[in-house]
Amino acid sequence: MQAIVITPVKDALQATLETIQAISEANGNYEYWVFNDYSTDKTKKALEKASSTKGFNLVNLEDVTPNPSPNDNTGLQIAQKKALKAGVPLIIVESDVKVNQDTLEKLLQFAQQNPKTGLVGAITHDEEGRVNFPYLKFKQLKSKEPTKTNRSLSFCCTLINNDFLEKYDFTDLDNSKDWYDTHISQKAVALGFENFILPALPVWHRPHASRPWKQLKYKNPILYYFRKWFLGKDKI
Repeated sequence: MQAIVITPVKDALQATLETIQAISEANGNYEYWVFNDYSTDKTKKALEKASSTKGFNLVNLEDVTPNPSPNDNTGLQIAQKKALKAGVPLIIVESDVKVNQDTLEKLLQFAQQNPKTGLVGAITHDEEGRVNFPYLKFKQLKSKEPTKTNRSLSFCCTLINNDFLEKYDFTDLDNSKDWYDTHISQKAVALGFENFILPALPVWHRPHASRPWKQLKYKNPILYYFRKWFLGKDKI
């Protein structure tokens, strides 16, 4: 086994099944875990059916924690333990991302060749091959060479290297937050690791397909920021 691969899921069933299919076809030998975060019964049943044919392990987080969704911290903590036990990196592929056949193996190759790596991410593109959210900040890169960055990486399609996993315990994550990509990116740099984005390694990203309500940020920003600030939603 080369890595633990995980996908957190909150409904968005069709996109999720496409993500799972792409990972099942990826080059390499992986242990794949899907964390179902209080999805509907329809999604839960579809994932249970798919797990028997696509070779992934399904964890229904309702069986693990009574906390309402999102429970990214719980999934990360479970995955970290598995990666450390196996002595391999952790790769996160979100359920609105489709990897290519060589995506995971190239992330692994880069991490192996650059042992100071904390996190390394594949760059996100839209269906037409243009850089899109959340990596618009790297849109102006003129080189396709791996780029070291102190800016936060998203968990869209990102490898977390084993050496960093050994130094930072995810049980220390702030349970009052919803998302941890920014914090974990910053923690890796603080601990002396280097984070990279790979402009020559694109994945197809459908922004927020895994959490459709977050489309409010673009469709109705007033309502989105009301939810964020006054109702405590989407805490980073």
